[in-house]
Amino acid sequence: MPRPERVFKTQAIIMRRHEYGEADRILTLLTPDYGKLRAIAKGARKLTSRLNGHLELYSRAALLLSRGGDLHIVSQAEQQEPFLRLHEDLLRGAYAHYIVELTDRFSEDEEMHTPFFALLNAALGWLCAPQSDLALAVRFFELRLLRLSGFEPALFECAVGQEPLTARDQFFSAAEGGVICPEHVRGHSATPLSLSALKLLRHMARASYDSVSRLRVEPTLHAELERTLHLYLLHQLELRLKSTDFLRQMRARLL
Repeated sequence: MPRPERVFKTQAIIMRRHEYGEADRILTLLTPDYGKLRAIAKGARKLTSRLNGHLELYSRAALLLSRGGDLHIVSQAEQQEPFLRLHEDLLRGAYAHYIVELTDRFSEDEEMHTPFFALLNAALGWLCAPQSDLALAVRFFELRLLRLSGFEPALFECAVGQEPLTARDQFFSAAEGGVICPEHVRGHSATPLSLSALKLLRHMARASYDSVSRLRVEPTLHAELERTLHLYLLHQLELRLKSTDFLRQMRARLL
């Protein structure tokens, strides 16, 4: 990672923010060149502040930062992409909250990982698309994030026997790192995985989002994919994301 100068410019996605003092905000930022940063935007809550309106949650901004002690200091900010639909639609906002929390958990402070930034930036755009299948966009995001993190599940060879998987119903084991064939599942903690779910997971692993976004997925298949990937993510992170329960509650209210 390049060592930032005392003052440096960067693109940033505002992942988290909270109020501090009478008028300041503490921000968690994801940047392409400097990784995840924490910064303070002094006076940002004042109506007369030049920062006001440029540091909205889940937006992308061009920032001028000054190095501080534990926190960088936001000297200038210009909003580049507001991702407005995430603030106008409760369900889209809930999905955005989930993918941002997931990215936060997989990323390290001040460790450059440009693909993380590019993926999150793209995914926030997918969630804003008018006719987007939000759940499918998030499943695609989860698989790509797992790949970038080095935890992509085994989908083409048996996670135990290593032989190529055949076109039939299989099993999925978070502990073993992916799909297990019926011949090797004995003695392993695993859940059934339908052939339809396996095919879709494989397609998402190989195809572009533009290709995946054109698919029409039945609710039962959506539920199976979500259950499978959430169990796997829970195993990798060794914790349950707060946004998962919030998202489930929001969908129950709105769908």
